[in-house]
Amino acid sequence: MSAPYLPSDFLWGAATSAYQIEGAHNADGKTDSVWDTFTRRRRKIRNRENGNIACDHYNRMPEDVALMQRLGLQAYRFSLAWTRILPHNTSALNAKGIDFYNRLIDRLLAAGIRPFMTLYHWDLPQYLEDQGGWTNRDIVGRFEEFVSVSAKAFGDRVKDFIVFNEPMIFLSLGYLLGIHAPGRRGFKSFFSSSHHVLLAQAAGAAVLRSEVAGAQVGTTISATAAYAATNTIPDRAAARRFDTFYNTFYLEPVLTGKYPTEHFPVLKKIERHIRPGDMEKIRYDFDFWGLNTYTRKRVKHSRFIPYIRWRELKNPVGAKETAMRWEIYPEGIYDLLKKYATYESIKKIYITENGAAFHDQLVAGRVADTYRIEYLKEYTAQVLRAKAEGVPVAGYFAWSLFDNFEWAEGYHARFGLIYVDYLTQRRYIKDSGYWYRDFIKSVWQQKAV
Repeated sequence: MSAPYLPSDFLWGAATSAYQIEGAHNADGKTDSVWDTFTRRRRKIRNRENGNIACDHYNRMPEDVALMQRLGLQAYRFSLAWTRILPHNTSALNAKGIDFYNRLIDRLLAAGIRPFMTLYHWDLPQYLEDQGGWTNRDIVGRFEEFVSVSAKAFGDRVKDFIVFNEPMIFLSLGYLLGIHAPGRRGFKSFFSSSHHVLLAQAAGAAVLRSEVAGAQVGTTISATAAYAATNTIPDRAAARRFDTFYNTFYLEPVLTGKYPTEHFPVLKKIERHIRPGDMEKIRYDFDFWGLNTYTRKRVKHSRFIPYIRWRELKNPVGAKETAMRWEIYPEGIYDLLKKYATYESIKKIYITENGAAFHDQLVAGRVADTYRIEYLKEYTAQVLRAKAEGVPVAGYFAWSLFDNFEWAEGYHARFGLIYVDYLTQRRYIKDSGYWYRDFIKSVWQQKAV
């Protein structure tokens, strides 16, 4: 791709999250999150793996920032470990935890890398889960406290904030299906936790905007492009229900003050958790929205599946797939960006996660992941296509900077631009990382012209 095609007002970065890379799970005063607890349960994580050590980023942070600088990253998205900052069920701060993030931020800025801070990326303190977690309405105030502490500690240098990462994923998998932490199941816990997360999201965003001068406040949703299997009315309706559940259920209440339930009756169960004034509290005018997307789904009506009435079709014969069996369908990211651009209240969009897992092999110190390079080329081209057509997309963060702990998949799935040998903790920039470096460099060359 030639340099003139790359917009100079566009940020190129990479993303991680605290539990997936930091390790040091009980070091320097940190206490358990729900993921520390969940990984100790049998038959929950592939190979019974956990994030106790992960990429040991907590101890290797200076080396890791140097690698980011070698890749020429313009921005880096990371998250805070709540229990590293507030380790107990009190307001007592953990100075060593705050110091770690201060050192990370200072090194990023010294390297010319813009920090994007995610406040919550799934690792709820276990002490709050013991009190009901997100099903307990009191958690809204506790989250406000955590955000306020973080704003005061880091807001003098960090200006770009993401309140939540993917409510649909951590709530559906953790509170509806029980296959992610904290392992709860059922509609009651799902709908109560969903409503409380949206209340906490707006409350936390308001804290950031009031306490950080010049803050750019956003939040991130997950999205999967949905296509009807056929043009029949039942299949189109099934695809619309899928789209509502996965792509707009945590978006439209924030923009409009209403849950999108009119054509999906089961979602109306959330109304029993709404108190007077709640829907106005949920609304928030974010400076930007983050979008995490990886694949697409083809959806067909099914009268045999209760409540949702759809089934997802297998990938087409011959379709390109990742190691997660996710179809590689670059046009999906374009279609999603065009969809979200139709909402007038969305001012700016960042692709906050996009990438692919493959069975990478380290051979003589090199990972020749040409398949990931092709993935990145194809998906970034579709992002830039959308931007050229007027979609207000302002940046792209590859998932992920490192191979890391991928939740229930353990260390099986490798998404990184940088290969991690988990036995030695040595890092190796993959060919895709070098490609991304050169890709970003072409933007700087264009700016200099």
